Amino acid sequence: MARVKVLLTKDVPELGHAGDVYAVAGGYARNYLMPRGLAVLATRGAMKQADEIKATATRRRARERANAEAQAQVISGAKLLFKANAGDNDRLYGSVTTADIAEKLSEAVGFEVDRRRIDIEHGIRDLGIHELSIRLMPEVAATFKVAVVREGEDWNAAEARAAAKAAKAAAQAQAEAAAAAE
Repeated sequence: MARVKVLLTKDVPELGHAGDVYAVAGGYARNYLMPRGLAVLATRGAMKQADEIKATATRRRARERANAEAQAQVISGAKLLFKANAGDNDRLYGSVTTADIAEKLSEAVGFEVDRRRIDIEHGIRDLGIHELSIRLMPEVAATFKVAVVREGEDWNAAEARAAAKAAKAAAQAQAEAAAAAE
């Protein structure tokens, strides 16, 4: 298959940054990059524009990074409280999902938060305080806390439950260490 040299006009994930020249498969260039305005053929005229495209892209990335860092500062340290129904074993009848978290975080910070950027494998299914992170850019992340409590409880109840759970775990670890020493 013929390879084609293209000049990227916008940043392309998994390929490169705007202003860079890459040799890509002809079909990828014709069917994906060019119709979406992500690249142009690397002709002499386009190569003269490469430095301008690079400078523009660098300024845009710097602006986006500054914006992401400002958002990270606002998000850092945020505390979200979710009230849910739970059984006697502190397991929820359902879960708190990334969509729920993103919606409540958006309300708390005043700007839109994308649920796909919240780092969590599965929905939260246990009562307690959970520390989560959100990836705003590949190199910019922020952490915040989510407390899940029973209906009628508040943040203090979640902290008390977390302290009791930590004390129980410490006592169990101490008992196991004592049993292993014998």
